[in-house]
Amino acid sequence: MTEPTNTLFSLTGRTALITGGSSGIGHTIAHALGHAGANIVIAARRATHLTQTLTELHHHNINAAAITTDLANPDDITHLCHQAPTFFGDIDILVNNAANNIRPPMTELTTDDYQQTMAVNITAPYLLGQHFGPLMAQRRWGRIINIGSQQSIRAFGNSGAYGISKAAITGLTRSQAEAWSPHGVCANTIIPGFVLTPLTQSVQDTPGRLEALAARTLTRRNGHPSDYAGIAVLLAGDASAYITGQTICVDGGFSVH
Repeated sequence: MTEPTNTLFSLTGRTALITGGSSGIGHTIAHALGHAGANIVIAARRATHLTQTLTELHHHNINAAAITTDLANPDDITHLCHQAPTFFGDIDILVNNAANNIRPPMTELTTDDYQQTMAVNITAPYLLGQHFGPLMAQRRWGRIINIGSQQSIRAFGNSGAYGISKAAITGLTRSQAEAWSPHGVCANTIIPGFVLTPLTQSVQDTPGRLEALAARTLTRRNGHPSDYAGIAVLLAGDASAYITGQTICVDGGFSVH
């Protein structure tokens, strides 16, 4: 028997941890999951941005907390793992959204650039998954949402270390799904198109680049963070119980070409 849609898409009683939840796509996902009923814990480096987002969430009567975290620092990750459940209970939904965007041409890429990128973009999601995934599996319910990139599936705009890390995130998703989906934990990757966020500001500032990118989509426009609210709610709840290990493009048809 089919469940009512208000049940399929309700997150009431669930708790979500969202890295990079103070800006861009993560900010939208925090609001979307909160409006669907979830308790929200956001983590990011910049305390001022976290405070602003936390104020917004509270204004909408969303239960929310914030943890200042540098995901390049293993000690901060350990602290995040232990502190996140202290606010509203066990983490049911993990959204690995935070990323850095160090993208010089490959020939100019330094070892430090590479190591910083890997630390934030793939090592942190791996470590957070290794902590929370087994706990979700023990409770027989959980959702992991990893945010990829067009670089997960193609070379695009000085991909460099960023491209390596975002290709790796899809492999991490499949491994997480293989390990924990038999125990009720679904893991999926969202592949955005070109989205107008602070992370892409340097591209936005290049004359003619926005118009060219929009023209490559089937919708003839670039993405906005708000375009990721619906897919996040879907993948975070009961409606996605049979969706796991997938790489889902939400890109206006950009990847079709």
